[in-house]
Amino acid sequence: MKRILLIATGGTIASRHLAEGLSPQITAEELMAYVPEAGAFCQVTALQSFSLDSTNVCQEHWLVLARLVEEHYDAYDGFVICHGTDTMAYTAAALSYLIQNNLKPVVITGAQKPVDLEITDARLNLRDSLRFASDDRAHGVNIVFGGRAIAGTRAKKERSKSYNAFSSINYPDIAVIQDRRIIFYIDDRNQVRERVRFYHGMDSRVFLLKLIPGMDGRILNRMAEDYDAVIIESFGVGGLPSYGEQSFQDAIDNWCRRGKKVIMATQVTHEGSDMEVYQVGRSIKERFPVVEAFDMTLEATVTKTMWLLGTGIKGEAFDAGFYRTVNHDILLAE
Repeated sequence: MKRILLIATGGTIASRHLAEGLSPQITAEELMAYVPEAGAFCQVTALQSFSLDSTNVCQEHWLVLARLVEEHYDAYDGFVICHGTDTMAYTAAALSYLIQNNLKPVVITGAQKPVDLEITDARLNLRDSLRFASDDRAHGVNIVFGGRAIAGTRAKKERSKSYNAFSSINYPDIAVIQDRRIIFYIDDRNQVRERVRFYHGMDSRVFLLKLIPGMDGRILNRMAEDYDAVIIESFGVGGLPSYGEQSFQDAIDNWCRRGKKVIMATQVTHEGSDMEVYQVGRSIKERFPVVEAFDMTLEATVTKTMWLLGTGIKGEAFDAGFYRTVNHDILLAE
């Protein structure tokens, strides 16, 4: 029987209704009491890491979770992290970079309704996650939610209330869980040939700028002192506007001269960027050493940038690291 470590972090799944609204109150041990049937296929140890609404989860908490997995890696066959849904995709992407080449599964799950309600998705998601983490084929970092297993770097919350809250962006689901069966669409465990590696740093000085029509590019200059990298969420397949002046180009030139990273992404969820298509994008790539996110999710783009900078990688080495595929995160750059 597989040994699973359940790590609780709070979130809706562990919340109760208070006068001020939903707040995490249910402990890791209490969560397990709602899925007693899991005892038929795995042996679970519960651990409470912190108890937060996921709105309050950030880089320091990602490092805590990665360290907990590292400390207990040899003692367990798999890990299930119960987490709030609002920033779950960021946490899943971050852990994909902080924990690499892991043949043991790290599963992140949560719910749209608290586990103690009569009508809720929490018990099914938790049971499915424990089942997935107990499967011999499962590995890497994945979100299990709504009967689907999604690579940690490809998940995005696309619905704020529905039970099928998460989608896999620009990549197939890893598996589906139906009627106690797990059907794998991608079974690539045998392709992991390196030893598990844990990382211990994230650079939080990363800014995500969403373009809107008419924005003045000089806003970037005001950020240059405080941030090590900026991800520009551009329109369509990617590019920068020019409203009769060169404010964006001048600002990017300033960033690049300072040795800071500029990453170009797109506001469009599906199909990714391609800056070579239009002059507004190609001219930027030809003039400046910008990095392009291609088919990556914004969550993966942000956390990969934080991870790479956290390792001290700069310049061309950063670019090479960004374009190296980790947990299925990027395809179009290959």
